[in-house]
Amino acid sequence: MEAAERREWILKELSAQSAPQSASKLARQLGVSRQIVVGDVAILRAGGHPVQATPRGYVLQTPPTGSLAVASHHEAQQVLEELYTIVDCGCGVLDVTVEHPVYGELCAPLQIFSRAEADEFVQKLKDTQPLCCLTDGVHLHRLQCPTPSHEARVLKALEEKGFLQK
Repeated sequence: MEAAERREWILKELSAQSAPQSASKLARQLGVSRQIVVGDVAILRAGGHPVQATPRGYVLQTPPTGSLAVASHHEAQQVLEELYTIVDCGCGVLDVTVEHPVYGELCAPLQIFSRAEADEFVQKLKDTQPLCCLTDGVHLHRLQCPTPSHEARVLKALEEKGFLQK
């Protein structure tokens, strides 16, 4: 398969899947190395395709419906509780942003929509620190809320647990 065909296949595969697809998995399906897939994705992104890298793999970025930005504050050990609170309200965590004094705004895609995905993310944090540690626990999340009632429910739950930054 030629490079252009391979990139087209990657785009079709990502658009057909709702879950993130790892570079290793895509490489196995294509019969190429992981590094080839990483390079192909870089070329696709440079060409304007909305391929987003998440901690669990690549996804095609779609404009979020019902996107809500919230300022949050908590200790590092409360990350899982915060994520559970959000997904238990039927919402998803699109990303996290912190303001760094040297680098400015740092944003990382999360794409967490279930307790299982929250567990997987927190497991990966075991060997490192979450971004909120750079800012004494203060950070922003973009949430995906399917309806206004979901939005109200998640804001109330986060406030009740003391996670909302005021």
